[in-house]
Amino acid sequence: MKNTEKQQKTVSRLIPALREGICVVQMVVFKELRTLLARKYPHSQETKVAMLAGAITNELFGSINEEPLFQEFCQHHRADIEQALLGIAQELPELAVPLTDALRMQVLCDHQENKESGRLLSQAAAIGLLIERRELPLPSSFMTMTRTLGDSHRLIIVPTEITPEDESGCIQ
Repeated sequence: MKNTEKQQKTVSRLIPALREGICVVQMVVFKELRTLLARKYPHSQETKVAMLAGAITNELFGSINEEPLFQEFCQHHRADIEQALLGIAQELPELAVPLTDALRMQVLCDHQENKESGRLLSQAAAIGLLIERRELPLPSSFMTMTRTLGDSHRLIIVPTEITPEDESGCIQ
């Protein structure tokens, strides 16, 4: 097997594992935002708080919920979403490292799949969430961080082993 084919095979196995790690960070961000927003808006309905937390998380990670009810909610609460985005760095500083790593991994995974998502890094930098001088973690350290983070938030995580072969041939 040629070296290029071997690398492509490794990357194709690695990307789904990295995306699982990114999803763990998304779930933690959602959970932390929901808790923060519930404290900020104690008289709001739980559904509204959850939808707002979801909208903010989607905005951070470039996800789009096509459901009409959610689209309408986002349009109606655009100012609240933008205000919350601007406050995350100050109100949830413990999320800066996992968000930085997850967004960078997402952009790399997207690039491998010919998707453009670089604007997410620019957006995160603009709102003070991206630690620009932080080095990109290796896949194994990213997965270890997401497992630890997921465990500390009592999320179910299926361990994914990343071999030294995966580590060396992944993203170039």
